Amino acid sequence: MSSPLPPAAGEASESAAAEARAHLRELERRIVWIWGNAVVVILCLTAALVSFSVAFLGLSLAVRALIGLVLLFTAHMLYQHYRLRKTQRSLAEHQIQAEVFRRMAIVDQLTGLYNRRFAEQRLAAEIARSERRGHSLIVVLLDLDNFKHINDNYGHAAGDFALKSFAELLSRSTRGSDLAVRWGGDEFMLLLLDCELDQLSRVLVRLDNFKIDLAGKPFPLRFSVGWSAYQPGDKFDELLEAADRKLYANKALAKEPRHPLPAAARV
Repeated sequence: MSSPLPPAAGEASESAAAEARAHLRELERRIVWIWGNAVVVILCLTAALVSFSVAFLGLSLAVRALIGLVLLFTAHMLYQHYRLRKTQRSLAEHQIQAEVFRRMAIVDQLTGLYNRRFAEQRLAAEIARSERRGHSLIVVLLDLDNFKHINDNYGHAAGDFALKSFAELLSRSTRGSDLAVRWGGDEFMLLLLDCELDQLSRVLVRLDNFKIDLAGKPFPLRFSVGWSAYQPGDKFDELLEAADRKLYANKALAKEPRHPLPAAARV
């Protein structure tokens, strides 16, 4: 049920680069083995030809020319093999760099969650999918309460730690098919696919009573939440605006729970 946390941009880049280089090394080993066998076969044939010529014919000019051609061909193959490996290595490095840049473009470097740019593209695609196939879709916006208090009283490193810890919690609390996003600042988004409104409480309950360690003491991370369930005909902006309105309306209700659930979603 839990969704693995996308690695932070730096970690993802290193992981992708290491994997690509491992595949490249394996490919190079196979090519070396194939070409090595070819060279061995050619040299064995050349040695056999020389032995036969010495034993029965003597080293005539034609035989020497033939041996020279075989050796020249072998040298040419080795040179072409060197050029091929150099080209493959260059192509592989370009692929690695392209993957690194792609990851950096869609992943938030601090939390490792997908960023707003990627989420907007994914949300537009899922709205179109829901429109075609009638699948359910819920957009959930979450905003950490009193985040400024953490930065002001514990420092920005503590604030970063709070954001990363909450991001990990979001990833653990959602399914692999869902999407956890750092929407911006201390605001996050969950894109819950094939999820009905009465199932929303199951997700939010997993986020409740979460605490982190600050200055050696447990500190509760509370949040406000707004949600919007897709209805046929809903547009991209309408879905986000509805969730955003509920988020700030709930945040303003000081006497209400910090993350009130819709009536249909209460346990």
